Amino acid sequence: MATKIQIVFYSSYGHIYKMAEAIAAGARAAGDTEVTLLQVPELVPEDVLVKSGMKGYRAAFSSIPIATPDALADADAIIFGTPTRFGNMCSQMRNFLDQTGGLWMSGGLIGKVGSVFTSSASQHGGQETTITSFHTTLLHHGMVIVGVPYSEPRLVNMSEVSGGTPYGASTLAGADGSRQPSENELAIARFQGQHVASITKRLVARPNLA
Repeated sequence: MATKIQIVFYSSYGHIYKMAEAIAAGARAAGDTEVTLLQVPELVPEDVLVKSGMKGYRAAFSSIPIATPDALADADAIIFGTPTRFGNMCSQMRNFLDQTGGLWMSGGLIGKVGSVFTSSASQHGGQETTITSFHTTLLHHGMVIVGVPYSEPRLVNMSEVSGGTPYGASTLAGADGSRQPSENELAIARFQGQHVASITKRLVARPNLA
């Protein structure tokens, strides 16, 4: 039976979506995986989306289905993607997670793998605090957290400006959102997807370990 991996994300200008696609490619490369991309509901009013320009960027992934909290229980692993908002996850993701109380009550996510990736406007814009604070919610759900080990050598690439942390993949968007994920950042994202899939396969094969 294929390992089921959900990639649940929110993206304003497409950076997190591009990282999600790279993570999905990595997870599929692990073999015998069923990967589903899902986006959390938007909270920003339509007129603000248009005025900010987000409406145009979001059109590229408008066909991605909307995630529902109860469907999370169908996955063996969930990889969450969120932009950084003042060192924390965005409000859209927080709102979505705040609706998972029923899953918490039933223990529906206990033993499942959880992982996180992010983006920020600047090099020191709170990527690591966003991911590690996100882990708090996953731990309350009893999930098994997987990051990006240093067996991924691109984490220590010092020849260029790049995102990428041991807590999860990341990208730098620039203050105006014009910078796109670099190949180094996308490669780390692909590694994260493949690593999560590999760990998940082991836990599914031996559920008493979770």
